[in-house]
This record gives sequence, structure tokens and C-alpha cells, in this order.
Amino acid sequence: MDEIPERLAVKPSWLITQLAVHARRLVFDGFTATGARGYHYRILAALHEFGAASQAELGRRCRMDRSDVVTAVSELVEQGFVDRAPDPDHGRRNKVTLTEGGVRQLRRMDGVLDQVQDDLLQPLSADDQQTLTRLLSRVLAQHERG
Repeated sequence: MDEIPERLAVKPSWLITQLAVHARRLVFDGFTATGARGYHYRILAALHEFGAASQAELGRRCRMDRSDVVTAVSELVEQGFVDRAPDPDHGRRNKVTLTEGGVRQLRRMDGVLDQVQDDLLQPLSADDQQTLTRLLSRVLAQHERG
């Protein structure tokens, strides 16, 4: 591998960006093997944790653009992982619910993500992995507060 200029190699922003490239590849490859995409995981996870939701709610919770939510939900409906029906409490909106097949798919995808974490963070001890996760969460929370 080519040497990296030191002024880059000591910058956390550069290191995070480079690591993100590897993380995305590992996640993409793992999800592709299960016939899924990252957007699918976000939606299934939100439905499992919070229950039935409108597509707009899913977009906010999953930090997805409206058109991406519509596409992903349509794909999940076709695969039998979610149901989409008119919301009886609000005539102009659809309510999305998780199916049993969706729960099984979410579990498969959880396994993929667990393996990705193991592969990605393999050089770190369990304590270091927890510390890294805690620190990254703190930095992200600060930026999300604005």
C-alpha cells in the first residue's frame, strides 16, 4: 500500500471517512447476500422497535428521503416483509406494518450486521469497541443538535 501523508493520517475526519468506505462495502456485500439493502434494514428495524408507522414517520426516524422510503417500502411489500394499507385514522396516509416474514428477515440482517461489526472492528478489544462506539455516538449527537 502507498504511504499516506502524515498530515492526513493523523486527522480523525480523514480516518473516519476512509473507514466509512470499508464499512459501507462490508454492509453492502453482506446485505446483498441476503437479498436486501441498507434502507430495508432501517425500515424493518424502525417498525420492529416502534411499531406500525406512516411512510413519513419512517422517513424521519430512518433519516431517509421520502422517495427512498416509498421505493424501499414497495420492495419490502413485494417480498412480504411489510404490509402497507390506508391508515384508518388519516385518509391520505398509508400505515406500514411489519410481518412475521419481516421479523425473520430483520433477524437475518442483524446477523449480517453483527458479522460486519466483528470484521470491521476486529483489531480492537471488546472494551475498545465499546469505547469507540460511545465516543462516536457522543460526537454524532453533538452535531445533530446543531
